[in-house]
Amino acid sequence: MQIQVLMLKQDDPKKCSAAKLVKFGIAKNVKSTLSNTLILDPFADRMILKNDKHVVNSITGIDCSWEFAEETFVKKFPGIHRKLPPLFAGNPVNYSKLNKLTTVEAISGALFIMEFNVLAHEMLNKFKWGHTFYDLNKNLLEDYSKARSEEDITHILKEYDIYDIAVERR
Repeated sequence: MQIQVLMLKQDDPKKCSAAKLVKFGIAKNVKSTLSNTLILDPFADRMILKNDKHVVNSITGIDCSWEFAEETFVKKFPGIHRKLPPLFAGNPVNYSKLNKLTTVEAISGALFIMEFNVLAHEMLNKFKWGHTFYDLNKNLLEDYSKARSEEDITHILKEYDIYDIAVERR
């Protein structure tokens, strides 16, 4: 699975997880997106599922500030838009906040769900706090990777007793 990032340079470049992925050769910095890439879009209508790996050949993270996320995603980038099911941030800025992920957390979450675990761990290992994201979400990610539908994800959220929190924060 190819990893791409579209960097909008809205955050502190020293804290940019997408830039670090590019620096280490794990992700490619792109200027535009393609129609056969999975766009990680927190406002998409559909959630990512394991079977999405059969319809895309890359994942593209749109690296933007959470402050500008809504206006950024009003623009529809070419590609297949999917949002992640609820996950807890492991990064120091938004630690344990639901859905406040860095670009690397979002991409690795998508990779875990689509069962590209080795690549996901490789990405997270580049960050001191990367293991924290995995530790916080390990059971959720394993269950999400087994989900066949969004209805299954709803059941998972209810099982973990985070359904109401997840719905409230969307």
